[in-house]
Amino acid sequence: MADTATDGFDLTQFYQIFFEEAGENLEQMEQLLLNLDVETVDDETLNAIFRCAHSIKGGAATFGFEDVAELTHQMESLLDKLRRHELKATVPMVDVLLESSDALKGLLARHQGLGGEPPETAGLVARIRALASGQAEPSPAPPPAPAPAPAPTPAPLGAGGMPAASPPGAPRRLRAVIGPLDRLELADPIKDLFRDIAGLGSITGERTEGQLRIYEIDTTSSDDELLDLFSFHVAREQIRLEPLDGAAAPAAAAPAMATPNETPEHSRDVIEEGYGLFAGAPGSPVAATRPDASGAPAPAPDEVHGYGLFPGAPGNPVTPSEHAAALQAEAQALATAQQQGQPASAAASADARAREAAKQARQAANAQLETTTLRVSVSKIDQLINQVGELVITQAMLAQYSRDLDATLHQQLLAGLADLERNTRDLQESVMSIRMIPMSVVFSRFPRMLRDLATKLGKKVELVTHGEATELDKGLIEKITDPLTHLVRNSCDHGIEPPAERIAKGKPEVGTITLSAAHQGGSILIEVRDDGRGLSREKLLRKAREKGIPCSDDMSDQEVWQLIFAPGFSTAEVVTDVSGRGVGMDVVKKNIAALGGTVEIDSAEGYGMSVKVRLPLTLAIMDGMTVRVADEVYILPLSSVVESFQVESTSINTVAQSAQLVKVRDEYMPVIALDELFQVPRKTSDGANGIMVVIESDGARVALMVDELLGQQQVVIKNLEANYRKVPNVSGATILGDGSVSLILDTSALVRRVRT
Repeated sequence: MADTATDGFDLTQFYQIFFEEAGENLEQMEQLLLNLDVETVDDETLNAIFRCAHSIKGGAATFGFEDVAELTHQMESLLDKLRRHELKATVPMVDVLLESSDALKGLLARHQGLGGEPPETAGLVARIRALASGQAEPSPAPPPAPAPAPAPTPAPLGAGGMPAASPPGAPRRLRAVIGPLDRLELADPIKDLFRDIAGLGSITGERTEGQLRIYEIDTTSSDDELLDLFSFHVAREQIRLEPLDGAAAPAAAAPAMATPNETPEHSRDVIEEGYGLFAGAPGSPVAATRPDASGAPAPAPDEVHGYGLFPGAPGNPVTPSEHAAALQAEAQALATAQQQGQPASAAASADARAREAAKQARQAANAQLETTTLRVSVSKIDQLINQVGELVITQAMLAQYSRDLDATLHQQLLAGLADLERNTRDLQESVMSIRMIPMSVVFSRFPRMLRDLATKLGKKVELVTHGEATELDKGLIEKITDPLTHLVRNSCDHGIEPPAERIAKGKPEVGTITLSAAHQGGSILIEVRDDGRGLSREKLLRKAREKGIPCSDDMSDQEVWQLIFAPGFSTAEVVTDVSGRGVGMDVVKKNIAALGGTVEIDSAEGYGMSVKVRLPLTLAIMDGMTVRVADEVYILPLSSVVESFQVESTSINTVAQSAQLVKVRDEYMPVIALDELFQVPRKTSDGANGIMVVIESDGARVALMVDELLGQQQVVIKNLEANYRKVPNVSGATILGDGSVSLILDTSALVRRVRT
């Protein structure tokens, strides 16, 4: 049963924060494990992995996700032995930790209410325990473990609105000691539990001793069930359950019975039972206080000073020897205080003040760290971006109307409009930067996938990444992940050769796949490159003819490489669960084209292959060049514009099929007359006074014939297909300052039109 409330405090409001932080910790743990070299393991890496598991375990214990806490507790035990050099790291250890990471994702998703079958963790726990004990293989399978705790949902309610008891077990008698309490009436609701919940049992006796309230109970419920119920009204560390015959208290209550003379080993056990949480933290059974010699509560120093870590663990300021010395000094101070007739707590007052100062300093540091970030819903960011887009349109409208104003009469108004334009651009850039996410978010998914795929294919592959800090719009990040995943899998399956084949060719045994991202103008360039077989021109042409795809021996290499994007095309000889069905590269190109991007391929047989994906930085707002053709206004993406010039009629030549070429610095370039393309009659038909705008896409350039350059401005991109229908050679639309609609030209489609 998960503790969703303690003393009336609802913890469910923090679930989402825990799930997000747990997901981040799992991603970091996975990356560290994938980069771990078992031959040369450094302590800092092991400490970082340990901290990830420790953070997840602490949060899971606090919120009552016991299946998550149990698995991470076992992982933490293995990692603790590794970082204390009691064990040497091995590949099976890394494998079981990675599998445990996958299982934790499933458990957390189930607790989050996303459904799915609960992952089996009993086998993982057995393997981790075996490896932690130094065994090469796990011991014989233990009895089946109970099913993981279900996702936190309200427990069935009995009379009085309290959770109903679990099915009864064997009858037994026990003593419940509640306290120390400043106000003993806080324990009165305990009696209400036994009165309102049928089958819980009965209270056969009660008495008060100082600040303690003691109940004698007949019940069939387990200690955990009673602790869960009692903690609705009393802090968990103030509850102690023990058999009525006076036997030792159960493990769940052991921390409350700790004494100043406990040994370092016993303290270690206490911390393990507390899931490594700070003493007295929510969900931790380790008490924040321990009774001194007089029975008065005193701070539990070692769990606070040791940051909840084991004595002697890396990163823990408490060594085993210091821990033992502190306990001995504390016992001596208490004994001296008793001999001198002083209050028992006076001997430790200086220590307590020092510990409190250190605790406050740590809390201040943590508070400073927590205030540097703010989690905001994506829907709120999208709404803000839409509003900024409308503001950009309004600003453009004001700028349009202000052009007819007399500058001498309206000087202050025009100055204010100029400031508005500058501030609007700054605001737009700031808002857009909120949605920008580093490419490392995408790249971080591939090391694990590549490791598993290379193992399945019997290959050795190393992944190298560059430009992880390059930022891309969140909407594009989500949509580009699948195409990049296919490209990486394609490189591993088709490109990288098996180790024996690479050695025979004089290559290193380990193949290399390189992922890089960089800004180029107003676009981002993502490249997937490998040093494998490369593309074979003859093989591609042969496969194309077999599939009935039009091709010829006169095609350039670039045209041959484009054949792999044909639907149903595949060079795999055997269909496997990885590739060979001919579904993939065509989908990759369609998805990238839908994002306004392009794909370029370069290859050298025997040396490798490179796939370059070029994408706009965002799909919301862009810088555009406004041009006029007759009475129509069109927008060209500024990132595609190379140059513009006024053309002379002698520079234009007509070739076969009425195609036109323009000579630009001794280079002939295809010409596209936008008036003919969109059937807009131009005032000047001979091109004598026309203007050419050179655009570039997919490595090729064409010249567009227009009547006038109106200038550069930011435009808000509207989806034309969703609001009207798909128009050839047009990628979208925008609203101009005068309220009219202008089409945004698809430069990639225009270049492809000339090629075909």
